[in-house]
Amino acid sequence: MTATQSTGIETDRITGWFDQHGAAVRGYLRGLVRRDDVADDLTQDVFRRAWQARASYQEQGTPRAYLLRIADRLVIDRARKNRPEVSLGDGGWLAAEPQDQAPAPSAGLMRAEARHQLEAAMELLTAAQRRVLLLRYYGDLSFAEIAETMDCPLSTALSHCRRGLLALRQIISE
Repeated sequence: MTATQSTGIETDRITGWFDQHGAAVRGYLRGLVRRDDVADDLTQDVFRRAWQARASYQEQGTPRAYLLRIADRLVIDRARKNRPEVSLGDGGWLAAEPQDQAPAPSAGLMRAEARHQLEAAMELLTAAQRRVLLLRYYGDLSFAEIAETMDCPLSTALSHCRRGLLALRQIISE
């Protein structure tokens, strides 16, 4: 295989990853940083880093977990640099969802109210609980992949998820 053929295959792989996982990566980042422009920049950085590491990439786990791990590291690095748009300790969470296609305005209002309640409840969770819930339910990662992404034991990831879900149930029911 020539270098040109190898680059073509790698390009196809990264393009496929973007098509399959780009929305999940952007949604995860949007949930953490709460700004569309920053999430877009970070999403671009995730795929740029994946492209730069294409020669050393080895199939281990799922590509989505690999990309979300890169995204998680980028957010942590950005927060460490004291960027005002990134805060892992407190702040809001916004669900990125498609445009409302509901025919009835009341359905859109009910969905907006539910989203607002979820956003408010997510703000009350710890940063670790928020990250685990975003990775699990938005990123669709397994708990083993979450533990690897967050660089913590599996039991810790499970604990953060359980406590986060219990807290969400209590907050929303109140």
